[in-house]
Amino acid sequence: MEIEYYGGNCLKITTKKAILVIDDNLEQLGQKSIIKADNIVLYTGQHETQGAKLIIDMPGEYEVSEISVHSVAARAYKDEADQLSAVIHKVTVGDTRLLVTGHIYPELSDEQVEAIGAVDIMAVPVGGNGFTLDGAEAIKLVKKIEPQIIIPTHYADKSIKYLVAQDSLGEATTKLAMEARETLPKLKTKPAELTDTTQLIVLERQ
Repeated sequence: MEIEYYGGNCLKITTKKAILVIDDNLEQLGQKSIIKADNIVLYTGQHETQGAKLIIDMPGEYEVSEISVHSVAARAYKDEADQLSAVIHKVTVGDTRLLVTGHIYPELSDEQVEAIGAVDIMAVPVGGNGFTLDGAEAIKLVKKIEPQIIIPTHYADKSIKYLVAQDSLGEATTKLAMEARETLPKLKTKPAELTDTTQLIVLERQ
């Protein structure tokens, strides 16, 4: 799979069989939606319905175009303790497993971690300021999930009109206590290239 970043929490996953778009709320952030009619679309939280081939925004198991999606209910960052209004999505293409957390509360139960299972790549918001996870909270999830690669999302960008000011990428990585291994226009990773050490990779906004 190829992974590209479009700002906010929005990622585009391109495979040989399909294009999958995750958390495209770009119009709310002053940008243009990237969703096309034949796309598979995933949301981790509340959203405005967009026309697409398939929209996944609920817990469950899904198989489409040789893509496996395992979606787990979670407490959203602003939820009360007994609420589970968010969804964590684990996307598997071939042997590569990508986890997208969205704006979740920075604690996962053992049952949730077990349901998620092994993960190679994890995309996690780091902007903080009472709206979403900051770097320090994100690293708690990273330690629970133990991915090989972390992709930070939802950090300050002068072209993105966030509802709440977000930490800069530099502030976020300081709180993560990690330095980026590299910055790429897109990520295309094969399981054989992954290491046992968790690494931070920054994707340029498209």
